[in-house]
Amino acid sequence: MPVADMTNPDPRAEKKQHKLKNLVPTPRSYFMDVRCPGCINITTIFSCAQSSVCCSGCGTVLCTPTGGKCKLTEGCDFRKK
Repeated sequence: MPVADMTNPDPRAEKKQHKLKNLVPTPRSYFMDVRCPGCINITTIFSCAQSSVCCSGCGTVLCTPTGGKCKLTEGCDFRKK
């Protein structure tokens, strides 16, 4: 049985582990820019938002909370910051 190399862990194995069991802990949440499908307005949202976020231009709901990561509505584009 091969011995695990603690100095150079396998990135795929690190990603599968629980966030507290990683060798170097990093957060799995992030901020993202979300583009409204109606007015093309860009809003910055946290990936684990705990309340629904509405567009400041037209008032449509951009995301809804789910208990973990928020769920984007249909037609919304996003990118990680």
